[in-house]
Amino acid sequence: MIRTPSSASGADLADQSPPREAHRSATSGCFDHDADFGVFGRGATVEEAFENAARATFALMWHAERVSREQAIDVEFEEEDVELALVTWLNALLGESAVRRLALAEFSLVRDGNRWRGRAWGEPCRDDLQAGSGVKGATLTALSVRPVAGGYDARCVVDV
Repeated sequence: MIRTPSSASGADLADQSPPREAHRSATSGCFDHDADFGVFGRGATVEEAFENAARATFALMWHAERVSREQAIDVEFEEEDVELALVTWLNALLGESAVRRLALAEFSLVRDGNRWRGRAWGEPCRDDLQAGSGVKGATLTALSVRPVAGGYDARCVVDV
């Protein structure tokens, strides 16, 4: 959960909008921005929640039900912080997908301590697979991985 540094009440930063004229100069300023999407995944384990967050992320770009599982990619990373691991996982998948020009739709992830190993399946990008706009990357905005009834919830905002 993101909180304002000086908030005595602990109000969520995500629920607050910057004042329209809070800061403005010739070279910088605040502005409303509603162009990004929040994604989440839920699962019995953290790994399953991350797999489902990846499904949600790639569903913004591809019709998963149309994507065949003909090619696999592997990603590996080390991350101690479970929240940062979500962003690392999603960004690794997005990077590999972009470099290899693959539409991904199925995901698997295992964790051994702070070492994460994942695999994703998909096929080369085709116009008929496209569902929407491309996702540029996962961000730290609204980043949360937390236990919920029945497992875990993993979420963040992705930049489109």
